[in-house]
Amino acid sequence: MTYMTDTQKAKCHAIIHSASASAAAVGAGLAQIPCSDNAVITPIQLTMTISLGRVFGLELTESAARAAVASVAAATVGRTVSQILIGWIPIAGNLVNAGTAATVTEAIGWLLAEEFASQTCNAG
Repeated sequence: MTYMTDTQKAKCHAIIHSASASAAAVGAGLAQIPCSDNAVITPIQLTMTISLGRVFGLELTESAARAAVASVAAATVGRTVSQILIGWIPIAGNLVNAGTAATVTEAIGWLLAEEFASQTCNAG
């Protein structure tokens, strides 16, 4: 069940898609170096998480954002596996890694947005 207003959805959409596009660019650019993109994608996801919290009036510390991302980031294992299996192949690896990074970031963003929305709805 969605607890977001249209304005909140629009803000979340902009935040999540910007983060996903950034993650895709990093994933594509660093595909041939296994796991190298994690050092850049993780801060993108943390910034996205803190920004999403602000949409719902939640002030998250970096450690709270890390915990939130970790709670929904089991898919990162899948991203790492796909990167190891295919990422080293030029062009194909870049495309797969970019798509996987964007998809995982998008999924994390919307899961967190829904969670933050339900927290603020239940608190009010």
